[in-house]
Parts: sequence; structure tokens; C-alpha cells
Amino acid sequence: MSTVAIVLIVIGAVIVIALLAAALRSARERKLEDRRQIATEHREEAASRRLGAQREAAAADEQAARARREAAEAEERSRAAKREQETARAHTEHAAEVDPDTESPDDRDPSASPRRTGP
Repeated sequence: MSTVAIVLIVIGAVIVIALLAAALRSARERKLEDRRQIATEHREEAASRRLGAQREAAAADEQAARARREAAEAEERSRAAKREQETARAHTEHAAEVDPDTESPDDRDPSASPRRTGP
């Protein structure tokens, strides 16, 4: 074999090796880019879900606060109603005390009590 043939074979082998290396590098870059794309999609999905979860948590907190506020208002209305009932009872008692047409249990004549007659 001549030296020119050996040189051409060696140059051909180097070119083939270089082409294989370039192809492998290109495949590796494509694979890495695909993985980057998938990772980006996962990050976007995670961010979207995180925002949704935060929005739901805020809505739940707002609803809980509203429920606490309504419970406090209901408690206050209940206390106000009890105060009004006490005031009404006190006025009723006072009216009974000052009404000249109302007899107190001590002022009643025992003989004037209604009697039962037999059947």
C-alpha cells in the first residue's frame, strides 16, 4: 500500500470519528434541550398550581374570617336580646308594682278567691 493511501485512510478515519463525535454531541444537546423543556413545563405547572393553592388558601382564610365575624355579631345580638328581655321583664314587674288595678298576692282577700263547686 502506498503512503498516500494510508494517509487518505487515516484522514478518512479522523473525519468519520469527528462526524461521529459531532453526531453524538448533537444528540446529547438535543436530549439536554428536551430535558430542559420538560423541566420548564414542570416549573410552569408547579407555579400555576402554587398560585391556585395560594388563591384557594386566601379564599378559605377570608371565608373563615367572615364566619368568625358573623359568629361574633350573632353573639352580640344574642347578648343585646337578653338585655332587652331583662329590661322588658323589669318594666313588666315595675308596671305591676305601680298599677293600682293590680293586686299583689299579699293584698288579696283569701275569702274572695274563687271556689270550686262540685261537678
